[in-house]
Amino acid sequence: MSEPADYTPPKIWTWNKESGGQFANINRPIAGATHEKALPVGRHPLQLYSLGTPNGIKVTVMLEELLALGHADAEYDAWLIKIRDGEQFGSGFVEINPNSKIPALVDRRGPAPIRVFESGAILVHLAEAFDAFLPREPAARAECLSWLFWQVGSGPYLGGGFGHFYAYAPIKIEYAIDRFAMEVKRQLDVLDRRLAESEYLAGPDYTVADMAVWPWYGAMAKGQLYEGGEFLQVQEYRNVLRWADQIAKRPAVRRGRIVNRLLGEHQLAERHDAADIDEVLNA
Repeated sequence: MSEPADYTPPKIWTWNKESGGQFANINRPIAGATHEKALPVGRHPLQLYSLGTPNGIKVTVMLEELLALGHADAEYDAWLIKIRDGEQFGSGFVEINPNSKIPALVDRRGPAPIRVFESGAILVHLAEAFDAFLPREPAARAECLSWLFWQVGSGPYLGGGFGHFYAYAPIKIEYAIDRFAMEVKRQLDVLDRRLAESEYLAGPDYTVADMAVWPWYGAMAKGQLYEGGEFLQVQEYRNVLRWADQIAKRPAVRRGRIVNRLLGEHQLAERHDAADIDEVLNA
């Protein structure tokens, strides 16, 4: 489809038609549950409700990294939430994430369950709970959290901005694609300059900042998101590519990236035991 005709917004916006595109059936301007559905609960201390998108991968990678360090209390059940089917609007899910976005975590290690939603918050919660992948020294901690929240603030430009208008929108709008392509390339340049001076984002050590940024910008730099690699000329960002490849080789990353995944070479819809991942990777 071509560029739309000039559009003048009305004085008051009203929801009187579907937005169109691949996600029209789940887009709506109100919050809350659309149906009653309790969430399953497994036997492990941590219960994750997610999907193998970049935001979901952040958390499963973190959990697998914690297990690799020997933290037995980081054992988890990963339940699949099919967002295209609207499962994030079930009553049980809305109870643990009123924003109806994956991932959401329930930490059942203590006397009362703790809900944690938003991927950045989950990473910080787990890092503090297990004293791992978040530096203690104030300057290093500030650097790590700065890059973590850089991703939280920048990610919507990549996913909801560039990804939506380049790959998913029912019409191609030159202005929108140009606007978000420019911003994504600027963000990749920010990362490339940082990684020219530092092995990892927060310094010499791998942290939650890398776990947050890698599934989005590492995948983008490798041409694995939205089929937009050539369009954005991602091969220009050599330091990002070096960092992306380095992280991809980590055993826990290889494990975490397949959990709740429904596309690609290795897929694992749900994870309830370490052997579930072993079976898929060794098949």
